[in-house]
This record gives sequence, structure tokens and C-alpha cells, in this order.
Amino acid sequence: MEMLNSPMSASDISKLKLGDIVYVTGQIITGRDEMHIRALERKRSGEEVPECVKGCTLFHCGPIMKKEGDVWTVVAAGPTTSARMNKLEPEFIRMFKPRAIIGKGGMSRETADAMKACGCVYLAAVGGAAVTYAEGLAKVDGVEWEDLGMAEAIWKFDAQRFGPLVVAIDHKGNSLYEKVAKNIKR
Repeated sequence: MEMLNSPMSASDISKLKLGDIVYVTGQIITGRDEMHIRALERKRSGEEVPECVKGCTLFHCGPIMKKEGDVWTVVAAGPTTSARMNKLEPEFIRMFKPRAIIGKGGMSRETADAMKACGCVYLAAVGGAAVTYAEGLAKVDGVEWEDLGMAEAIWKFDAQRFGPLVVAIDHKGNSLYEKVAKNIKR
């Protein structure tokens, strides 16, 4: 079991092997389809993108949030199916250099190749554990692009022992999903 601090360094992720169980402490941001689209469009047109996107630990998640006064808390934070971002993720990885992407279901070979080129890993989360994952997102540090709606906004969290997560694509582009598929074909 590995304890990772976010933001992560290239050295941090280079130690990870397929199948390792990890927990993350530190900054995690959320982002789904609309966040990816806006970030890419703004970057292409030379506009500013929130600093938290660069070198991030990105969680494919549309959290359920609750606001009491001026304070946001997370109620549930289940992983979104990452394959939804396959068209966007390779370019996103090349532009913003996230160190880790958290989600469920895996990602395409093109995305794994971008991860290899840029030093990024994919950490698989368990579907159906939204309340458990919310407990690891200890504090809400803010929200960007709230106009996209609760599920699509960039939520910034200070995570404490967020997980468990499984290294499903390593920094060399090796994929646990592809490994399992090859074993099935045998």
C-alpha cells in the first residue's frame, strides 16, 4: 500500500506498479466532460485556465455537494466512467500534465500513450462507494467554473487518505485492463 501526496512528482508516480493499492492526501480536483471541453477550448484560444488544473490529481467525478452558509461539504463522490473522456483526455494530458487521473472503467490506448509520454497514471476507484470516497475528501478548498453546474464544475478538495485506489495504468502506459483482456483471450 502506497500513501501519495498530491501534487505528485514524477518520482512519486515512477515508483507505482500495476495493481498497487494507493491512498492520496492533498489536493484533488474533479472534472468531467464539460470541464475538459472548456479547459481545452480556453487553452487553445490563449485564455486563462485555473491554476489548479496544471499538474493536478484529477478525479473523474460529479460530486453531490451541500452548502450551509458559505461552506461547501461533499455528500457523495462516486467515480464517473472514465471512457467518456477518451476523446478529450490525450490532449488534456499533453496540455495540462496531470500526474494522476482517478476514475472507473479504464481508458483508451491513446490515453495510456499520452500518460506514458507525460508521466501520468490512472488510479481506478470502485463504483458504488461514493459515500466512502466523500469521507476522504476532507475539506472543500473551493470551486471553479460553478456555472457549469454542480456535477461539471471543478471542485477543489484537500483529501485525507482518499482511497483505496488501484494503479490500473502506470507511467509506462501499461494497462491492467489490457492485461486482463489478453488473459481472457488465452
